[in-house]
Amino acid sequence: MTQQIQIPGTDLSIFPINLGTNTFGWTADEATSHAVLDAFVAAGGNFLDTAESYPAWVPGNTGRESETIIGTWLAARGNRDKVVIATKVGDHPEHQTQDPAYIRTAIDASLQRLQTDHVDLYYAHRDDEVTPIAEVARVFDEIVRAGKAKHIAVSNYSKDRLAEWLAVAEAENLAKPVAIQPQYSLVFRRDYETELAPLAREHNLGVFTYFSLAAGFLTGKYRTETDLEGASRGGMVQGYFNADGLTVVDEVVSIAEAHDVAPATVALAWLLAKGMTAPIVSARTPEQLDDLMAAPKLSLSEDEVTRLDRSSAPFA
Repeated sequence: MTQQIQIPGTDLSIFPINLGTNTFGWTADEATSHAVLDAFVAAGGNFLDTAESYPAWVPGNTGRESETIIGTWLAARGNRDKVVIATKVGDHPEHQTQDPAYIRTAIDASLQRLQTDHVDLYYAHRDDEVTPIAEVARVFDEIVRAGKAKHIAVSNYSKDRLAEWLAVAEAENLAKPVAIQPQYSLVFRRDYETELAPLAREHNLGVFTYFSLAAGFLTGKYRTETDLEGASRGGMVQGYFNADGLTVVDEVVSIAEAHDVAPATVALAWLLAKGMTAPIVSARTPEQLDDLMAAPKLSLSEDEVTRLDRSSAPFA
C-alpha cells in the first residue's frame, strides 16, 4: 500500500515526497523530464511542485519551461486527476511582484501551460514587501473562489508578513494559506526553527521544504573540493562546504551505511521525523528517484535523530 498523507486543512492526499521540477528544461530535457515523471508516479508519487519562473536562470530560457513540460506530460498521459499540482507566482525575473493585477493574468497563463483548469495549490512565491498583504490575500481568495486553485500557500515570506496574511484571512473570511515552503535541511535549520515553525504549528500548516538535500550536498557525493568541479550545482553547494557541513555529511553517511540505504534517504527521513509534511526533491534522471522515494519507509531511531540533531547543531 502506498503511504499517503493528507495536506492539513485540505482533502488532498499525497505521497510524502514532493517532486520539485526546477530541473525540467534545465538539466533534464522534455523527454527525460517525462521519464522522471513516469518513474515518480510508478513509485507511488503524486505531488508535483513547479513555478512560473522555473528555470529562468538558464541562459536562453523564458522561465516557463517546467510548467510547459508538465503540461505536455499531463496531456499525453491523461492523468490530471491522479496528481496534485502546486505552482507559484511572483519570482519571475520579469515579475518579482505580488501585484494583484499581475497575479490575475499569471494564474491563467500557468493553467494554460499546465493544460489544466485548476491547480491544487497556488503559492505566493516570494514577498515583494511592498504590496499590502490584504490586497495579496484578497486576490488569492478570488482565485480560489473562481475555481482556478483549490488551495493557496506561501513561500519565502517573513514570519510577520505570513502572520498578517493569516490574520487578514481570518478577519475577512478569505481563503487561508494551508502550507508554507521554507528552506530547511540538516545544514540550514535556524531560519525555519526560530521563525516559522511556531506559526506553522499554531495554524496547522503543511510544510514543504526546499533545498531539502542542500543542493545535493547531503547526498554525500561532495566530500572534497575536486568533487565540486563541473557540477551543475557546485556553486550552491560551496556554501555548505566547510568543517561543520562535512561533519553532518559524515554522520548522515554513517547512519546510511548502518541501514544499507543512500545518504539522501537518511537526510530526507530526518526531515520527515521532524514533522515536515513532504520534503521537496528534484531529479535529473529516473534512476535518482529510488533513493528519494525510499525515505518514507526508513524509520530512524530516536538515537539516530539525536545524532543528526547534534551533528547539525551549528546550523540550528
